[in-house]
Amino acid sequence: MRKIFFTTSIILIFLLVSLTLVLSTIGFETDRFNKFISNKITENNKNISLKLEKIKFKFDIRDINLFLETNNPKLIYKDSKIPVDNVKAYLDFISLVKSKPKIDKINISSKEINIDQLKKIIIKTKPSNLNSLVINKIKNGKLFINLEMYFKENLNFGDFILRGEIKEADIIIRNDLNLTNVSFNFFADSSDILIKNISSKTQGILIKNGNLSIKRNDEINIKSDFSTEIKINKRNIVNYLSFFENIKFVNEELNISANLDNFLDITFDKTFKVTNYVYTNKGKVNELFFEFDKSFKNSFLKDEIHSLSFKDSDLNIRYSSDKKNNISASGSYSANNKDFYYYDFKNNFFKEISNIDLDFEFAQKLSIDFINYEKEENKIAKIFLKVSTKKDKIDIKELQYKENKNLIEVEKIEINKKNLTSLKKIKVKTFEKKDLKNDFTLDFGKKITISGNKYDAKNLNKYLNQKTKNNMLKKISKEIHIDLKNIDTPLSKKLMNFRLLGVIEKGKFVKISSKGDFGDNKFLDISMKNDKKNKRKYLEVYSDLPQPLLSEYSFFKGLTEGVLIFSSIIEDNTSSSKLIIENFKVVNAPGVVKLLSLADFGGLADLAEGEGLSFEKMEIKINNNKGFLKLNELYAVGPSVSVLMEGYKEESGLTSLKGTLVPAKNLNKFLSKIPVIGKIIIPEEVGEGLFGVSFKMKGMPGKMKTTINPIKTLTPRFITKALEKSKESK
Repeated sequence: MRKIFFTTSIILIFLLVSLTLVLSTIGFETDRFNKFISNKITENNKNISLKLEKIKFKFDIRDINLFLETNNPKLIYKDSKIPVDNVKAYLDFISLVKSKPKIDKINISSKEINIDQLKKIIIKTKPSNLNSLVINKIKNGKLFINLEMYFKENLNFGDFILRGEIKEADIIIRNDLNLTNVSFNFFADSSDILIKNISSKTQGILIKNGNLSIKRNDEINIKSDFSTEIKINKRNIVNYLSFFENIKFVNEELNISANLDNFLDITFDKTFKVTNYVYTNKGKVNELFFEFDKSFKNSFLKDEIHSLSFKDSDLNIRYSSDKKNNISASGSYSANNKDFYYYDFKNNFFKEISNIDLDFEFAQKLSIDFINYEKEENKIAKIFLKVSTKKDKIDIKELQYKENKNLIEVEKIEINKKNLTSLKKIKVKTFEKKDLKNDFTLDFGKKITISGNKYDAKNLNKYLNQKTKNNMLKKISKEIHIDLKNIDTPLSKKLMNFRLLGVIEKGKFVKISSKGDFGDNKFLDISMKNDKKNKRKYLEVYSDLPQPLLSEYSFFKGLTEGVLIFSSIIEDNTSSSKLIIENFKVVNAPGVVKLLSLADFGGLADLAEGEGLSFEKMEIKINNNKGFLKLNELYAVGPSVSVLMEGYKEESGLTSLKGTLVPAKNLNKFLSKIPVIGKIIIPEEVGEGLFGVSFKMKGMPGKMKTTINPIKTLTPRFITKALEKSKESK
């Protein structure tokens, strides 16, 4: 009995295994379900027609389930044939036993679908943004899909799983820019979409190792990560220029090579409004070069910067809805295609607010005139800058400049609309070789205090004479105290123990009381008083050494010795001034020597080049109206020559002067013949010679043209001046 039972069991097992093998491989061919499946599908969608030929009844070992399979069925959607390769219909086993077959799911695998075929099908479906994207933006390409559809009672649709692959597709970004050779695998169901292994390329950009997931619940969440290889240069930059219209340095000279990893996380609500987003990327910028449309100029830089290069730079960017936006980069940079130097840049930003930290090496030639500091090219300075910006407001929290022993430190400068609004402290210490040139501190509190051991003011006149349309200090109104022990002035003159008490209103001095010591009992006194009632300021300057105050005026070049007295009445943009210099010499002044030579005053020209021409007094009256300088009168008288001159200087620099120059010998001889009372008699004696010359000088600085005309008579104005001087000498 046991033997029969054992034998029967073996046979049954063998038959079961054999049946399973047959059903799982070859299957059992039947047409019993053809009409049933076709009718059920047509019942649920009148636009679909499915014609089945050979159907095999098979067994899925993996899922332990029975299914019907057919190859190459004819599936037609609105008269468009869909290229289907295989269809499997999974049946409920219990429903088969009850002779009421029920389909649990249908699996459809497609053949290769051409994008043009897909467009024909999509056109006949309900319009949507996705349909529009496929029809208008995708060309070429191949599609493979595997669709699993799950059903409820009466073949009502329940859920689905879609798998597939797209290869060799081209996507139009713009008319002149396409993504080519796009390929990826995808998976989708009713709640999620997952796209993997995304790769593509366009002009200069290769996308690879891309992944994208879309989750649809109460909100829609999209996450993506992908790598990019960027090689943009002169050949392909034209395709991207329109994307960067507002960035001035992006032009046809841009060259970039980079490898970046990108990450995106974005969330939408049910109305597709963005509620949260984060975009980050990190990677290596192998090379970046751009050329400015207009060279970058700065009063401190000797050379303009027309291009910047970066290499071997680590880049990190984060841009998000939580306001924690930042960009950081560090590596090497070069200006104007020269040597590379280290830099480290960080910027935390949101909307119009930026917080920047910049640490870099600097090798360009640098000059700061107001402290007479100059850094030679290729000497390495280290600069650290910590600054915040918002619209027109710049807040420099910290600035540190180091070069060898030279140090400049700035704390808390606020600039609003190009105007300085506040400052905490500036510390300066500079050297020329081993000699200390500057050592002072500026403190900006309730009052401005400048104090220290040394200040190099050799270029201060040049700096003050620079024309600027904007006064950065016009928001500043404070008392100012200056106490400097040693000041280097032009022409190697030293000023010691300089002290100043003053008041600044809206960036301009309205009150000054100061004194300095040149040594050898020679002093400098400056005072300014403010008449608020008449809206006038009265400036007075007395100096036992005129040269340091006049060094930047080419007209006074060659002037030595003497005493300077200057007074000016200042009213808004106009001023009326008077300058007197007494007991001075002119030595080797090119303009004077040229004038004397042209006038054929050979002896005087030799004197001017040797020991110099002495003058007892020079008096200048000047009016200045919004940059137009009118020389009402310049009169200089000396034992060798006398001069009377007038003219003007325009804001552009154009200068025009005219006057009379007479050797003192001729002038004295002429004056001796003038009666005490009576009209001027013109000498008529033969052989008395010329009185002097009249001259005209006109042109731009350095290009003045001079003309000379001999004269036998002097103007009444000149004679009046000569008589006044003659009376003074008596």
